[in-house]
Amino acid sequence: MGLASARLPVLDFRRYAADADTRAGFLDALRTASREVGFFYLVGHGIDAALVVQVRQAARRFFALPEAQKLAIDMINSPHFRGYTRPGWERTRGRPDWREQIDIGAERPALPGGPDAPPWTRLQGPNQWPTALPELKPLLLRWLDETTALAIRLLKAFAVALGQPEDVFAPIYATAPNLLVKIIRYPGREATEDDQGVGAHKDGGFLTLLLQDAQAGLKVEDASGNWIDAAPLDDSFVVNIGELLELASSRRRCIAW
Repeated sequence: MGLASARLPVLDFRRYAADADTRAGFLDALRTASREVGFFYLVGHGIDAALVVQVRQAARRFFALPEAQKLAIDMINSPHFRGYTRPGWERTRGRPDWREQIDIGAERPALPGGPDAPPWTRLQGPNQWPTALPELKPLLLRWLDETTALAIRLLKAFAVALGQPEDVFAPIYATAPNLLVKIIRYPGREATEDDQGVGAHKDGGFLTLLLQDAQAGLKVEDASGNWIDAAPLDDSFVVNIGELLELASSRRRCIAW
């Protein structure tokens, strides 16, 4: 259950580029939010508000397509786990997630396969794009570029907050980082059916930048095991520390649903 009295911390990223005292205050707030909750709202992030509007509008156009056009880019067609997933076809903790989504990664050629290739090499490859929305590809690739640049700047701040050089994580992102955009819609359903939109889970990467729409529903678990309602906040991302950053910093946190 959400706690009415609890709220995620709000961090203004502009403070990291300010004077030394303001930057130190931001880093203190970053450490506190990361250790005590594992999530926070990020404002002052620098992503163009007009681009946010365009991405939201494009997402609505995609989900409004006829089912046959969405299924033409079904993820089952992609060896790289890209494309569309219909409601109920993804499961968390054994229960179907009642959401539909499209997964988009960095647009790169597929790596050579074979029995000796590491399993992670399958994650790189081309995306699937709906022919009915040719504008989706350049828009989402721009979104991927800009949010990746933001995530890298934030990861540098995490490095400094951990007492490390700003570029300590550079080997992870300097060449071909594993990037993923998930655009998700949670459709309504009968109240008598399972109401799981997505089950409690951790994100597996370094950082997740979650752009919410107007509809509330996200909950996050704090260090004491309490669930907090993460209501939408204008001009913000909810930042989720993924399992890789947990491992890198020897912490354990960050469960959402």
